[in-house]
Amino acid sequence: MEVLKFGFKYWKRNLPLAITAQIISFAAIIADLMIPLLSEMFIDYVICDNKPTNDGIFSFMLNEKYGQIHSMKLFFSLVVIFMIFLLTRIIFIYVKNVINQHLGLNLETDLRAVTFRKLMELDSETVAEYNTGELLTTLNSDTIMYKELFCRMIPNIFDSLFVLIICGFLLCRINISLLAIPLIIMPFFVVALMKFRKAARINYKNIRKGNSEVSLNVQENIEAVRLVRSFTNEDIEKKKFDKANEKLKDSYINQVKLSSKFEVVFSSIKQIAYIGTIAVSTILVIKGYMLIGFLFACSNYVLKMMDNISQINNMLFQMQQQFVSGQKMMNFMNCKSKIIETVENVKITGVPNIRINNAYLVMEGNEVLKDISIEVPYGKKIGIVGGTGSGKSVLLESLVRIHDLTSGKIEINGKDIREYSLTALRSSFSYVFQDVFLFSNTIDSNIAYAKPDIEKEEVIKAAKHAQAHNFVKKLPVGYDTIVGEKGIGISGGQKQRVSIARALLKDAPILILDDSTSALDVDTEKKLLTDIKKHYPDKTIFISAHRMSSVIDCDEIIYMQDGKILEKGTFAELMKLKGHFANVYEIQEAQRKSVIDFDALAEGEV
Repeated sequence: MEVLKFGFKYWKRNLPLAITAQIISFAAIIADLMIPLLSEMFIDYVICDNKPTNDGIFSFMLNEKYGQIHSMKLFFSLVVIFMIFLLTRIIFIYVKNVINQHLGLNLETDLRAVTFRKLMELDSETVAEYNTGELLTTLNSDTIMYKELFCRMIPNIFDSLFVLIICGFLLCRINISLLAIPLIIMPFFVVALMKFRKAARINYKNIRKGNSEVSLNVQENIEAVRLVRSFTNEDIEKKKFDKANEKLKDSYINQVKLSSKFEVVFSSIKQIAYIGTIAVSTILVIKGYMLIGFLFACSNYVLKMMDNISQINNMLFQMQQQFVSGQKMMNFMNCKSKIIETVENVKITGVPNIRINNAYLVMEGNEVLKDISIEVPYGKKIGIVGGTGSGKSVLLESLVRIHDLTSGKIEINGKDIREYSLTALRSSFSYVFQDVFLFSNTIDSNIAYAKPDIEKEEVIKAAKHAQAHNFVKKLPVGYDTIVGEKGIGISGGQKQRVSIARALLKDAPILILDDSTSALDVDTEKKLLTDIKKHYPDKTIFISAHRMSSVIDCDEIIYMQDGKILEKGTFAELMKLKGHFANVYEIQEAQRKSVIDFDALAEGEV
């Protein structure tokens, strides 16, 4: 029931039109169920020459107005009525199907929109708990599957229940003993359904899991195509895909086998009911309790009852797949972000002054930040260095609440950042992450991501400051060059420069460069950082790097190790201290000079 309540929350806006479609469907059913009674009239009063009775709904036609019994006039009168009901049924079914498909697409669009919005709301740590294949299945396949529950399955069940009620009523009018067979057969249907339904749900869960695994495998190989080929591991990846593909095939085969058994059982029960009805009707005709035409009508109605009982069972059987999809979507929508948004839409006023006070952060049982305290007045340039796993990126990500501190505070203008709205907080930062991502779009659109309608001149200006303009203008169509998914098609250093240009164009008061110049050579990096400091002198800038030379011009340098600040000061102060920073800087400089000397020697200059 919870899964149905979840879907109804998004379906209810379509309810008025859905009720209209259901009423139209009921009208089509009534028109369809009148046809066997007209067939009875053809048999008893056109083909046969029986005396008129008042047993049938259309007995009123047995007069001079519509034609004598056993006459062509009566035949044509019945044909006209027959065609009216047939056309009415066809038109109503067409209208109902169009409306239901329209409503289904509305629901599918709504579900896809809300699940995507949910994805945008969740923090990165929570999203990382799902694999990509699972997310793609939830946002796409599950929405398509789940909407079928409301636009096809439930309406069909209502239709079938309506058919059962009307057929039961019509059989009672003819002879109540005709209901005996359906009533006897009903328990067998129910028992068989309960048995198959549980197995179906397990099978559908396996199918969905298999689809997610195949999607994940394909998605990973699209992203890692160059890596796979460089390791010549195509055969290994093919085997992985084949294994997932075979597993998915086996799940579908199991479902086909179960469906076949289901169909055999229910078809057998249905045929027994049909034969039993023919037998009972024959006895009633022989005994003179009804005319022979009613035998045709009764067998038709009982067959319709069995068909619709079977359809209800089929729908309930197939609905297990929709329930699996709905459950997955409901679980995703109920997933809570670890980053809690403030209730009030508090904005940052004035220039942002940052203060980090006794910051601790525990992730997966590991203390990744330990007693971090920093004062960063607006406009200060901060360099953060240290080895891999020292906590540099986690500290910077905590500034924009990608992670929330376990204890301690990060304040902007004296207020805890958790008191600001996420939009207001993150609007104050231009962030360039370690893992560069470029959208499958033009370079111009990637740079102008924060301001899509900005003038081209501003895009070029940002690109020049990021040292990207020179390589962009050499591309086939310059800024209109489309870069592939995740920037495939341009080098790592070029991607980094485009992403830095994107951050500069946003023009937020705080710029964070999180190891975002690692793929650049030393000279290009120096030009880039010098240009940024020259043209954006008022901005607060955080520069995280592995190369100590990247931060030598910063107002303050922080050296981190194992989540702690070991050293802090200006470049001159840290070199005078002769601690960790100075040692690493000297080693890196010696390595750089040896490379330069080797290059010079190779060129014959020394």
